[in-house]
Amino acid sequence: MDSETLLARISDYASRPNPYPLYAELREAGPVVWQAGGNCLIGGYHHIAALLHDPRMSADPRTRGEETQKPPFLRLDDPEHHRLRTLAMRPFGPPHTPGRVDSMRGEIDRITKELLEPFETGGQIDIVDDFAYPLPVTVICRLLGVPREDEPLFRAWSDALVAAADLKPDQDSTDTRKAGDQARIEMGGYLVNLAEQRRGQPSGDLLSAFVNEPDPALRLTREELAETAVLLLIAGHETTVNLITNGVLTLLRQPEQQDFLRREPELLPRAVEELLRYEPPVHMRERIPHSDIDVAGTRIPAGTSVILVLGAGNRDPRRFQDPDRFDPTRTDTQHLGFGSGIHFCYGAPLARLEAYTALGALLPRLAEARLVQDPPPYRQNAMLRGPRHLPVQL
Repeated sequence: MDSETLLARISDYASRPNPYPLYAELREAGPVVWQAGGNCLIGGYHHIAALLHDPRMSADPRTRGEETQKPPFLRLDDPEHHRLRTLAMRPFGPPHTPGRVDSMRGEIDRITKELLEPFETGGQIDIVDDFAYPLPVTVICRLLGVPREDEPLFRAWSDALVAAADLKPDQDSTDTRKAGDQARIEMGGYLVNLAEQRRGQPSGDLLSAFVNEPDPALRLTREELAETAVLLLIAGHETTVNLITNGVLTLLRQPEQQDFLRREPELLPRAVEELLRYEPPVHMRERIPHSDIDVAGTRIPAGTSVILVLGAGNRDPRRFQDPDRFDPTRTDTQHLGFGSGIHFCYGAPLARLEAYTALGALLPRLAEARLVQDPPPYRQNAMLRGPRHLPVQL
């Protein structure tokens, strides 16, 4: 098949269970592989890493003339990206609030144990619906200060936003994007109104911290608060669902590695890093050059949609030894699972803690478990790749 159809073939749902042969084809055809639609794919680790650090590469869809509302800081460029990310980080992590994520350990452990209680009776369970989906959304809602009775509201909003982010080169995505924009407006409005209820009455959560910032120069506007809160919930939820589910699937397929980690649980943090390389939750990122750039002798004009295929870079044999093997003892795991450069994943410390806690609690229960369906049904989204369901017989 022609390399110009690679993005269409990667996006085809039939490729979802195993896109890695197509990623190998991409790396062989590269380093820059032009597509029929005029965009290009890049799948080599070193080129991806360099472009993620290149200030000429924009994350803002408006760079190519696309009309859209102001994106969240995930899709903005410096200096505006730096300003908003810095303000969002103040109540979330170092250097201003270094203990925020660490203070969530007890809560994450409690939520994990509550979700695992039904597993004790055995039978068939769905790792996604019964565990991997509710865990991170509950954690993020508790972090933001969302009342427990309102947590179910976020599932429909989340699904609409994730669908809008998918890359489908051969389909009209107008309606999907409109639905995503509407979900973003509704969720943002809810979170801003909730934050306003905390103004002058801080309760220790992130929304309280945002609206009760004493320095006027460091406050988010109402619109910025809405976008930042939505970004935290969606980016922090969907990626962690995939990380946990892909991790369970990998371990169920490799019982010898399960046994090893049960014997050596202190290696779980390293195993999570290897999972982020081997089965990353995010497989693609789009960038648009502000000006013409040269990649390995190929000129890419300004305004071109450049798809950086992180999942291909993570399996690049020019970067990782025996890259198609899951090895929880691997020490060289400088993966692209959380991206790189100025847009490195804002919630990476929390995602790591959730995955470590979740897989550590699940490991003893997986010893007698078996997959009901392999491959399982996957999500439609090729960028945020992970099983939609993972039925397991305990």
